[in-house]
Amino acid sequence: MGKQQIKNMSTLKNIAVPTGNILITKGEKGLLECLSIGDYGKEANIKADFLGLTNEINGVEAKEIMPLTEKWVITISTQYGCSMGCKFCDVPKVGKGRNATLLDLNVQIIEALKLHPEIQSTKRLNVHYARMGEPTFNHDVLNHALRLKSLVRPYIGRSLVHPVVSTMLPKKNKNLIYFLQEWCEIKNYNYRGDAGLQFSINSTDDNQREYLFSGNSLSLKEISEIGKLLPDPIGRKYALNFALANDSIIDADVLRKLFSPKKFMCKITPIHETFTSNQHGITTSSGYEKYYPYKQTEEELKAQGFDVLVFIPSKDEDESRITCGNAILSDK
Repeated sequence: MGKQQIKNMSTLKNIAVPTGNILITKGEKGLLECLSIGDYGKEANIKADFLGLTNEINGVEAKEIMPLTEKWVITISTQYGCSMGCKFCDVPKVGKGRNATLLDLNVQIIEALKLHPEIQSTKRLNVHYARMGEPTFNHDVLNHALRLKSLVRPYIGRSLVHPVVSTMLPKKNKNLIYFLQEWCEIKNYNYRGDAGLQFSINSTDDNQREYLFSGNSLSLKEISEIGKLLPDPIGRKYALNFALANDSIIDADVLRKLFSPKKFMCKITPIHETFTSNQHGITTSSGYEKYYPYKQTEEELKAQGFDVLVFIPSKDEDESRITCGNAILSDK
């Protein structure tokens, strides 16, 4: 990757948010978003009994983040826009999903790392392939993950790097199973378990899922069959993610019949408040202030043997255009 190529694809806008920065970068096909943030600390915004984090989270105060030398999170776009059409996400308003190139992925990481030249190492760099787009459509995500350690080494040395793919399991992706199997190989062997895979499920009711994902995600039974094909995870289990809205249907018994708790854990978050989610009435009442919206679901999932992690961001984060696509859309 030449210096001139990098220069031609530099940051166009840097937007400060409570925990870091959103960058709009110039890609080879248009505009991309990436996110560089710190963390308040797991004791502040996570409840996970299996990790010894047992305090209920009744609101997360926007406060000073942990040093980036402790944890640094970079979230990058794998596509320009998205074609999934989810009823809770603004990214489709940016445009249809066209794959970002390998150079695009590299530049987003480099531009984020360049924000903090004073940070020469970190105990943990999380790289999330989860900004704009559906990552499983883009084979270069796999290539990028394989080269990621060498890419970041000039900036943060041999720091621990933990990449994560988050997917909505698109039914129109003919290469989905291949992608996921390759990703699991990368997770288990190239990263020795220090990588993640998250299935965005949101509901155990297929009719509700059909609505939420605009008919573009596989059925839960089909996802379950794919899960059975994947190798046992080394390190953190594969995550079934539920962005919990007021009317979300999450039947722990149904989930247990389809997914093994030995292979899968559950993650619960509030639904992000986007223009699109509000337009469709998909919200989590009091989800940023009180723990009770999550309590019953957490207990039911734990009773079925699942490890359950509840993650709650601060309200300030959601109100600062931190959700996907909003930095680019704000200029339109």
